[in-house]
Amino acid sequence: MTPNITENPLTKYFRQPAIYIKLPSQGRWWPDNAINIPVNGELPIYPMTTKDEIVLKTPDALMNGAGLVDVMQSCCPNITDAWQMPNIDMDAILIAIRIASYGHNMDFDSTCPHCKHENRHAKDLRDSLSAVKCPDFDTPIRMDDLSIKLRPTRYYEANQSKQINFEEQKILQAIENSNLSEEEKTSQVSNSMRRLIDIGLNALVMATESIAINNDVSVSNKEHIREFYSNTENSVVKTIQERLADISRQAGLDPVEVACESCTKGYKVPIEFDYASFFGNGS
Repeated sequence: MTPNITENPLTKYFRQPAIYIKLPSQGRWWPDNAINIPVNGELPIYPMTTKDEIVLKTPDALMNGAGLVDVMQSCCPNITDAWQMPNIDMDAILIAIRIASYGHNMDFDSTCPHCKHENRHAKDLRDSLSAVKCPDFDTPIRMDDLSIKLRPTRYYEANQSKQINFEEQKILQAIENSNLSEEEKTSQVSNSMRRLIDIGLNALVMATESIAINNDVSVSNKEHIREFYSNTENSVVKTIQERLADISRQAGLDPVEVACESCTKGYKVPIEFDYASFFGNGS
C-alpha cells in the first residue's frame, strides 16, 4: 500500500528572504524570460545554502562563471537565467547575498601607505549596496552623422571575454618561457595579439546597442556594427572606449576613507570584490 504523501513538516524551517533589493538597472536590459520583477520592483534575497558556499569555494566553478550563476539563482529565485544579467546588477546582487548570509558587517585589511602598518577595518555593506548605481546609458555618443547608443554587457558576454583573455595571456606567457625559436615565438605572439585585439573588438560590439545615421537609419545588426568598428578611424574607437571607461567608473564604488591605527593618518582603500575572498571571510 502506497503511503500518503504529506507536506514536509520542516518546511517552515526552510530559509526565508533576509533582504529585499531594487536592481540598479531596475530590470532594464534583462530579457523577459531571465527575471521576474515583482510589482514593487524589490527582489527577495535568501541566505546561501551549504551547497552554495561549497560552490563559491570551488575555483573552477568561479573561473568559468557557472558557480556564481548557480548561487545567484539559488539566493534570488526571481532570477531564472543569471547568464543574461546586465553586468551593472552583479555587485548589488552579490553584496545582498553576502548580507543575507553573513550580516551587513564585513572586515577587510589594508596596508597604510604612510607607515606600512597592516590595518583591519570594518565595512557596513548596506552603505556599499545603497551606493551601487546605474551608469548613464541613455546619452548617445554623437560623432558627425552618427549617434551611437551603448548598453550594459551581459554577464555571459563579460565572463566569456574574461576567460578568453585569461587563456590568451597564459598562452603568451607559455610562449615566452618555451624553447621555440625566435621566429616561431614571433609568429605565435602575433597570432595571440590578433586574438586579443579581436576580444577588444568583440567587447565594443557587445556594448553597442545601435548606431543611428542622421537619426534616420538605425543599425543594430551585430555583424554590421563589427564591420564598422573594424574599418572606422581609430579616433572613433578610442571615443567609444573612453565612454565605456567612464561608464565603468560611474558603476564602481567610491574608495573607503580609513585611518591607520598606528600613525593615525588617513588614506583611501578601493572597494573591489574578489568574490572568492568576499564570501570566504563571512564566517
